[in-house]
Amino acid sequence: MATRSAVAAQRSASTDPAPLSAADVARGISRWFWNRQAVCLTEVILPGGRRVDVMALHSDGTLSVVEIKVAVADLRGDRKWPDYLAWCDRFYWGIPAGFDAALLDEDCYEPGSCGLLIADRYEADALRTPQVEKLSAPRRKKATALFARAAASRVMRAADEFLGSAEGGFG
Repeated sequence: MATRSAVAAQRSASTDPAPLSAADVARGISRWFWNRQAVCLTEVILPGGRRVDVMALHSDGTLSVVEIKVAVADLRGDRKWPDYLAWCDRFYWGIPAGFDAALLDEDCYEPGSCGLLIADRYEADALRTPQVEKLSAPRRKKATALFARAAASRVMRAADEFLGSAEGGFG
């Protein structure tokens, strides 16, 4: 499936009256990964309680994490994102169409190693490719098991309303 360019995504943002939420951006980013044979989960809870916006498991077993920012104040105030680097092979910033991508060129956001995705509700485009920092085998095993348990718990809760909606550490 062909995707629109980032320019087209930016153009569509100006004609859509509703601002894009983090959930909208996550949807477009998830579709982008799907088109690259990767599966995604949103809001994955890591050990220590940090919550990743999007985690993607690629067909080769590598993992990507995306930190979504829809407001400049949220971007400027975020000090937790470096904690996510230990849980992925690739790290991306995800922003909505219309967000000033130049803000993520500042050194504090590590533009030389972090990727950048721009998304709308339907798709995304990569503005910058991240460096690959391979996880160690023990960390990959732990991260992949975390992803699998989160996915399985969501499937189980969706199939059985009596299991409840509490995360219970399963995400």
